[in-house]
Amino acid sequence: MTLALRDMSAPSAREWFESRSYRHGQFADLDGLARRKRELGVSVSLILPTREVAPTLGPVLDEVSSLNDSASLVDQVLVVDAGSADGTAELARACGAEVVDESELMPAFGPVVGKGDAMWRALSVARGDLIVFADSDTANFGRHFVYGLLGPLLTEPAVRFVKGAYHRPFTAPDGTVVDDAGRVTELTAKPLFGIFYPELSGFGQPLAGEVAARRDLLRAIPFCTGYAVETAMMIDVLRHAGLGAMAQVDLGTRLNRSQRLLALGAMSYAVARAVMMRVAAEGRVPAQVAAADAETYVHAACTPGGVLLEQPRVKVLERPPMANV
Repeated sequence: MTLALRDMSAPSAREWFESRSYRHGQFADLDGLARRKRELGVSVSLILPTREVAPTLGPVLDEVSSLNDSASLVDQVLVVDAGSADGTAELARACGAEVVDESELMPAFGPVVGKGDAMWRALSVARGDLIVFADSDTANFGRHFVYGLLGPLLTEPAVRFVKGAYHRPFTAPDGTVVDDAGRVTELTAKPLFGIFYPELSGFGQPLAGEVAARRDLLRAIPFCTGYAVETAMMIDVLRHAGLGAMAQVDLGTRLNRSQRLLALGAMSYAVARAVMMRVAAEGRVPAQVAAADAETYVHAACTPGGVLLEQPRVKVLERPPMANV
């Protein structure tokens, strides 16, 4: 990586939190946002990575269409599908979205390695000056997910990157709220950020898939593949643009599918590897800690049938900045 080291004179996490944390309701003046967008002369691309999300994608696209009926904020709706077999791509086309199969984007880089890779490749066909990424499996997606993320980019000249924040309840199959979700965030990402990148401690959902940023910024940073993408993006934006260029917007509550605890181990491993790769590149830990061949996550899983030694493959590649490709 060739990113500059972060400015240690930057504001503290507490100072940042007070000045760069917003609520989506602060940007509910849609006519005002649309007018500001016209004044700036910028365009917006909404990118939705998809994989087997037909039940939720339709309502998401309906909300985006309704938003545009009220105020023309999104110029390109781009669905990047991972070969879904449940009709996701066909549904997206029927709703008027631009659809591309992720395997058709930049095939010279080989097979697509998870969501992060799809997001990176999507930048090759995204036309907007401002890019909004959103997860497409959200069961309660509202238009505020889009205008809330765009708000700071359109109204605050210094802001170049916006991360969504929200309360995410963990529900039982019968709909009962059991606990808070976001276990990888709370138990892996936040502690590692607190140790190695304390400037990022003010972000409520650093692994949220809801992100908006200036296109030139996203094209200037590398992207990690798979589950490591959001972790690496937070650190790389911090190093490239500085904490003062980053913001977060409270989007309320987000409902989506939660995975079983044992299934989250590989995700946590990818998150930890993304952090350690960057810490090692800065010379703060030995390089072997983030060895490039550490793709096998060997761990003992305690199951109802006994203790099993599992070895899932967790492939984390780093794609170069799109501007350099």
